[in-house]
Amino acid sequence: MKTRRRDASRVVRQAAAVCLGYPERDVIAKSGLLRAALAESAPREPASFEPLLAFWDSSDLAAIQTHYVDVFDLSRKHSLYLSYWTDGDTRRRGEVLAAFKQRYRRSGFLVDTGGELPDYLPMVLEYAAIVDPVDGTALLQEYRSSVELLRLALGERRTPYAGVVTAVCSTLPGPSPADRKAVMAMAAAGPPTETVGLEPTVPRFLPMGGPQ
Repeated sequence: MKTRRRDASRVVRQAAAVCLGYPERDVIAKSGLLRAALAESAPREPASFEPLLAFWDSSDLAAIQTHYVDVFDLSRKHSLYLSYWTDGDTRRRGEVLAAFKQRYRRSGFLVDTGGELPDYLPMVLEYAAIVDPVDGTALLQEYRSSVELLRLALGERRTPYAGVVTAVCSTLPGPSPADRKAVMAMAAAGPPTETVGLEPTVPRFLPMGGPQ
């Protein structure tokens, strides 16, 4: 049973990695494959992805790409860079990004990040899905509060991307916090007990719990 749950989590994370990347035409064309993979391996999750996949199916490419840019590129409130929520544009963030790269290198993953910063959520999700599920899960748990703040912000924005990040949160231990106050309490408490022995780092959050 646990093996099946782990496999489902990996499928959800890989699907989310695809969905949260920039929606090129070839990415959007994968909507049917994503539905099929989720229905087969993670049958409880297709509903979380369906608003976005339906948006892809019913909208033209320009509208889809404009929406993505509006949500993720023009608003720091929806940053896909996990350490931005904790460190912003500070000197310390450079050290954090170097630590991400070091973890990837230890697994032989993406020495060339393709121009993206190594804390880019789709990259972290791909790492957790197909490269090193154990360390990838630990990394997501270390930055759980960043992911939860993103989930809340996307929900407030009422974008179909909110369901995708909600599905990612469902692959991590315990229920998602209900609001920002609860997220801050989660951050203060540290990572879940499942990370004991993995030497996680507890992120330090910016004032107000993230970028504005």
